[in-house]
Amino acid sequence: MSSAPRPALLGETIIPDHFREQADWCRALGSPFTADLCLAFAEDFEAGGIVASLVSDWPTNPRKDALALRLAGCLHHATLIGRAPKLAAEYPAQNPGWSMKTVWPVARDWLAGNGDWVTRFLESPPQTNETRRCIALLPGFLELAHRFDMPMHLLELGASAGLNQNWDRYSYSTSTWQRLTRETSGVTVSTDWQMDPPQHLSAQPRVESRAACDLSPFDLSDPDQITRLKCYTWPDQKERLSRLDAAVRLAQKTGIRVEKADAADWIARKLSARPKNSLTVVFHSVFLIYPPRDVIGQIMSTIAAHGEKATADAPLAWLSYESEALFGGNTDTPMMETRLQVWPGGEARTLNRSDGHVTRVIAPAI
Repeated sequence: MSSAPRPALLGETIIPDHFREQADWCRALGSPFTADLCLAFAEDFEAGGIVASLVSDWPTNPRKDALALRLAGCLHHATLIGRAPKLAAEYPAQNPGWSMKTVWPVARDWLAGNGDWVTRFLESPPQTNETRRCIALLPGFLELAHRFDMPMHLLELGASAGLNQNWDRYSYSTSTWQRLTRETSGVTVSTDWQMDPPQHLSAQPRVESRAACDLSPFDLSDPDQITRLKCYTWPDQKERLSRLDAAVRLAQKTGIRVEKADAADWIARKLSARPKNSLTVVFHSVFLIYPPRDVIGQIMSTIAAHGEKATADAPLAWLSYESEALFGGNTDTPMMETRLQVWPGGEARTLNRSDGHVTRVIAPAI
């Protein structure tokens, strides 16, 4: 990266503006630490500091690339692996009373002394495997289990480490309803549920098979890759960090695997060979914001084309938790929606709405 500090205008997105926008999102999603850290990035960039030296010539759109989260993840990763012990001492895990006034000078000095390592780290996009998204998807899975008395075959796109493959093994708890797993998974997903409880809470899905793909899947047998996954979970969110640890342990126990593959090619291949006398469920969550537009179109067209061929003996369901704008909804907010489409018939419904981390769940827009 160039050492010349300059505001980088890329697709009308200025890097400091991106940092401040990300700060607003982090604060809204319950991470004041990451919000304050992103504001420190912006101020340092504008002052021509180390952040400007590291990223001022970022070659593509910093917002789409989640540059702020790459940089925040880099610092968190350094504290987790023991590469930055002084910084770790200032982070929430060791210092619950943290102050960015003391955190940032240590972080700034560490960045200045580890520029090559930071540059290499920033080359990889951030990945999270937010298990709380399963609670938004759950009403769709329960409806399918109630409606179809047949085995269920799961196909997940953009699965990251594959933690959400275990959605049926998690327990769910809100102030108005609960669904407890039959087995002890160690994972409980909770949120602020602000609509009617899901229907069919007693339905028991019969999951026959689980398969998933990702362009860069995490190998949960590799401790280094687990740490890489964990570093993108915000340091002051203990519940998310604990749930991630438990979900990783369960995935290791149940043998979850994610294939390294292009989603468009993978789903076409899988749907062409889908089992008969069974229900196939394609699902994904906050995935279709990442592929190029033509690839998104190809994926959606492939699913719809196979849906048109579905029969009562081999139905196909498409369950997604994605941006409202994806299916023609509101483009002015960062809200997501859970959408279920089932063939034969092709009927589609929106089940609920929430944010990227599912901090609260509300009814669909009228």
